[in-house]
Amino acid sequence: MRNRILFFAALLIPVAAALPVHAADEWKPAAGPLMTRWAKDVSPQNARPEYPRPQMVRKDWQNLNGLWQFEPAKEGQEPPMGKDLKEQILVPFPVESSLSGVMRHEERMWYRRTFDVPKDWDGRHVLLHLDAIDWEAAVFVNGKKLGTHRGGYDAFGFDITKSLKADGPQEIVIGVFDPTDKGDQPRGKQVSKPNGIWYTPTSGIWQTVWIEPVSEQFIESVQAVPDVDSRDVKITVGAIGAAGRRTPVRAKISVGDGAETISASGFAGRAMTGHIPDAKLWSPDSPTLYRLQLELGPEGKPSDQVECYFAMRKISIGKDEKGFNRLMLNNKPIFMVGPLDQGFWPDGIYTAPTDEALKFDIETEKKYGFNMARKHVKVEPERWYYWADKLGLLVWQDMPSGPARRGAGERMSQESKEQFERELERLIKGRGNHACIVMWVVFNEGWGQFDTGRLVEHVKQLDPSRLVDDASGWTDRHAGDVMDMHHYPDPSMPKPEETRAAVLGEFGGLGLPIPGHMWTAKNWQYRVVSDQQKLTDSYVKMLNQGWALKDRGLCALVYTQITDVETESNGLMTYDRAVFKVDPEKAAPANRGEGK
Repeated sequence: MRNRILFFAALLIPVAAALPVHAADEWKPAAGPLMTRWAKDVSPQNARPEYPRPQMVRKDWQNLNGLWQFEPAKEGQEPPMGKDLKEQILVPFPVESSLSGVMRHEERMWYRRTFDVPKDWDGRHVLLHLDAIDWEAAVFVNGKKLGTHRGGYDAFGFDITKSLKADGPQEIVIGVFDPTDKGDQPRGKQVSKPNGIWYTPTSGIWQTVWIEPVSEQFIESVQAVPDVDSRDVKITVGAIGAAGRRTPVRAKISVGDGAETISASGFAGRAMTGHIPDAKLWSPDSPTLYRLQLELGPEGKPSDQVECYFAMRKISIGKDEKGFNRLMLNNKPIFMVGPLDQGFWPDGIYTAPTDEALKFDIETEKKYGFNMARKHVKVEPERWYYWADKLGLLVWQDMPSGPARRGAGERMSQESKEQFERELERLIKGRGNHACIVMWVVFNEGWGQFDTGRLVEHVKQLDPSRLVDDASGWTDRHAGDVMDMHHYPDPSMPKPEETRAAVLGEFGGLGLPIPGHMWTAKNWQYRVVSDQQKLTDSYVKMLNQGWALKDRGLCALVYTQITDVETESNGLMTYDRAVFKVDPEKAAPANRGEGK
């Protein structure tokens, strides 16, 4: 038990605060329309300080979140090396957010700060990690351009060792361009003029920036794919600087108090097998995680060591006794019920104010009796999926959508289509180790939709271990594993098919504005309800109706939505997470199907 506690405690390692470029007492949040209770815990010394990559932990690292210098930019402008910028911004909060301290949209912008590399890192390579910047970023260290990255949702980085000075402060400058809805890039629900179901954009840095030291030969990636039927896990370690495919790798697997350690060995770039004869299977009711310790290089003198985790879990489609296709978890039918989860925050927009806030949403979804959530046209930071893994919440993961104009996907340029596919691949690679994710959703309601059948097959090839939804709602192309209907407000279902499972990917939208907890006085919903008691009663009735469709072949219900978002007042909670509008004690039995 002690080992497991130490492992998960490592994921919450405190670090030194990022070095401010101005006096910290000059910073304060901008006056936003609505704040959460966690906003008071945000400061330049405490801006998302937790370890950002829970599935591949090293003990040495440094957080570069905190106050950065900031300034609007112009196209073609030279980077401001060695120059103080006019403003400051709190990273990693997007420029449009209250918590950034700026709270306005910029299409082009500069970020700048200095940092020191710890002396005990001398002789090692230093990696710079940028966990998400929306949308195009050019990165410079000490005047040297390291490269440009396009993509608003995936992590990227550089080996900055050769750009570092021998001593003294190191300078980093990042130039960002974000066209928001002027371009065809994946962007989800971000628009320049928010209204209705379209929300405030996220531009610039919106996830953690950090550095870590590594040896010349180090572990770059880890893939752990469980095989529940054989009680095996296939582990593939990608390495940088490895001598071909002959660099040895060793794995130790353990779980629980006094559990026997299972060993496996192999070589970098090749799958090695760990056999777990008495495997404890992961599920929402029992979210067992296995600790995975990896060493790269010669035994006794490894060049790299990382701490990881995985779960033994299987998702598939199978027939029930009536011949209906069912979603199967660990070879048993499971009726999935969960909310549409859009991941927006009134004070941080795309970025939760604290890790506790991030965890709170998942704890609340469990409190409501849900066993899943559909993460809607947004990719969360790694820690959101870590909490879903640890607390036990199944996830349908949407690919962030492109332009929602009718037919826009087919009219996109070849370059835009290739960019979408590139970001889709990065999503699957970047989040594919999380047990919670059981289905990839390629398109939503035809937004930016193109080449559906080919992309579904491509996703299947990239990740044969999960289900694929070709399009959630309205624009099914008869591909993938599920037929996904949207139907507002009352539940309905698509006609069962021979090879695919029938799911209801969106329904509901019952709305109730709560004075004092609204983004604006203006609000809307699919169906208005007059008070909280009637809202709870209507919700319970609606969920009972949805569960009744299970006998006709329905396999899942996704209710819109877990929280209010900006002008939408159809959440189970208010946007600031301060009021449970629907009573969890009455909703939870309905969500579990106990009142049908």
